[in-house]
This record gives sequence, structure tokens and C-alpha cells, in this order.
Amino acid sequence: VGFWDPLGLSKDGDAETFRRRRQTEIKHGRISMLATMGYITPEFVGKFPGYLSPSAGLKFEDVPNGLAAISKVPAAGWGQMVLYALYCEASSLNFGYFEEAYNKNTPGDYGWKPPLLATDNPELKTKRLNAELANGRLAMMAIIGM
Repeated sequence: VGFWDPLGLSKDGDAETFRRRRQTEIKHGRISMLATMGYITPEFVGKFPGYLSPSAGLKFEDVPNGLAAISKVPAAGWGQMVLYALYCEASSLNFGYFEEAYNKNTPGDYGWKPPLLATDNPELKTKRLNAELANGRLAMMAIIGM
């Protein structure tokens, strides 16, 4: 993935600002990849059996994909999702929990090594991180279109 900055946001050469923007890009790319799969997967494999809200009599299969789901999910469900999103966002503010990982030079590397994806080979690691950036960018555009 080549360096692409059509708006000239990195003209000032501030490394810390670039690092923060790269971290944000990786985070949004990862969220978009999950969102894209979450949108597509139920169409192919079906939805969970059972009730989303037993008190309201709402089953998972009754909830449509996309923006139509906004009116179907109960307010308490949206509250849970908002609280979880706030927790995830707050964890990236680094309240001392990820001090070592946060101060590393590699944005997005929090020390977790997935079994089939992790490598100590620097060239292969760079290739995989670039693939993650490209896939994240594609997913951000894909979820906008869905």
C-alpha cells in the first residue's frame, strides 16, 4: 500500500499526528470489516434461533438487516450496544491498561498474536499489515454502501 495523501494532511511532518491517524484508520478498518461480515453473514447462514427480547416477543429472525433494524431493536438493546461501543472507545484512550502496547512504534499492535496470522518475520509482518490496511479501507467503503 503506497503512501496516499490527496488532501495534504501530513504536510506538516508531525510524526505523532500521523501515528494517531494511522491508529484511527486501523481501528475504523477493523470495525468496518466486522460490520461488513455482520451484515453479509446472516444472509447466507441464517440468524440465531430464539429471542432477542423475550419480554417483547422479538425473535432474532424478525430483525431485518441494515437501517430497518433501528426501529425493531428495543431501546434497552441499543443502550447495551452504545455502552459497549463506549467501553471499546475508552479502552483506546489508554487508562494505563495497554501502556506498553500503546507506546510501541507500530499502530494497532496490541501484543495479541492470532495463531495462524502472527509472525516474527518483519517482511511478512509488513506485508500482512499493509493487507489489513487495504482490506480495512475497502470494508469502510463497503459498509457505507450497504
